[in-house]
Amino acid sequence: MRRSQRRRLDPARLDGAAFASPGPRPSGSPHARFETVPFRTAEEEPRELNLKHLLPGSSAPGEGPVLLIGGTSVRADIFSPPTEDTLPEFLARAGYDVWILNWRASIDFAPSEYHLDDAAVHDHPAAVRTVLEQTGAQTLKAVVHCQGSTSFMMSIVSGLLPEVTTVVSNSVALHPQLTSLSFLKLPLAVATFGKVMPYFNPQWGLHAPGFWPKVFDWAVRATHHECNNAVCKHSSFTYGSGFPTLWSHENLDEATHEWIKGEFGFVPVTFFEQMAECAAAGRLVTMGNYPDVLPSDLFAQGPQTDARFAFMTGDQNNTFLPSGMAKTFDYFERIAPGRHVFQQMHGYGHLDVFLGKHAARDVFPFILDELNRG
Repeated sequence: MRRSQRRRLDPARLDGAAFASPGPRPSGSPHARFETVPFRTAEEEPRELNLKHLLPGSSAPGEGPVLLIGGTSVRADIFSPPTEDTLPEFLARAGYDVWILNWRASIDFAPSEYHLDDAAVHDHPAAVRTVLEQTGAQTLKAVVHCQGSTSFMMSIVSGLLPEVTTVVSNSVALHPQLTSLSFLKLPLAVATFGKVMPYFNPQWGLHAPGFWPKVFDWAVRATHHECNNAVCKHSSFTYGSGFPTLWSHENLDEATHEWIKGEFGFVPVTFFEQMAECAAAGRLVTMGNYPDVLPSDLFAQGPQTDARFAFMTGDQNNTFLPSGMAKTFDYFERIAPGRHVFQQMHGYGHLDVFLGKHAARDVFPFILDELNRG
């Protein structure tokens, strides 16, 4: 199997503005109050990462800590859109102590190249340790999404997260399966744009500095006409084959659709290289950078965890097909029949299960029930 080599991003390769993130933004909800808890990874060149901790209200949380992890090219605020209710607040009212991870894929940090393996070995174990140290708890539960889910699954099935007892995983876990168009487009994009640009950035819909970002923006404008939000369209072009890809417009209110403009940023080509290998294999594959920690074959032995898993996805997911999540559930079901669960959310896609205007009614109760069952 080909092993891609990570490269350092060289700002001289592109206009400096091309590396800019959307910049810090307050959480979408005007009521949520978060504190930032920094921590460092234990690697040769330690990363400065952080957790966003939702400050408790009038009553102390009694259900213990829950860790939320988003996908790539976003940040912890992705769970706090400007909707009437958000998942962090919903879980806090139910008694959970809510922590949200900004891992190395977060756009709150400077651009860098990474593989899922890096987060699996360094980011997630360090984040879990930090939450447990801060709370004094012995265990925690987790809600993980997209590439936060895939990297977390790599970590937990390899035995690196023994303190995690319950996991709600959204959209994709151990078996990434793409639509036919995405399956063809992903390696083509890596082989073309990926040779001249170290990363892609949905912010190019608002400002495309340099020749190749402008070409990329032209390709998006030529193929996507579903709305007037340039970042929404760039995200659709980058992450799948839908119109749009990451959500249904009908599920988003106007304020959230506008808010999206500031919540998606750079993602390195190294990530897409690994995802192309995973899609071709039909399962998660490691890049071989941590042979003593991550097995070369994640399926060579059973999952090294006692955690209970709830796998969920929207039945209209155009980013990762629901059949992939069903395949991961079947894998766990064969090992421990009746212990885990798989749920498709009717009328939802990839990310609108968290951002949707009715998500608090349609989706959040399922997440809470599964956390409580654990």
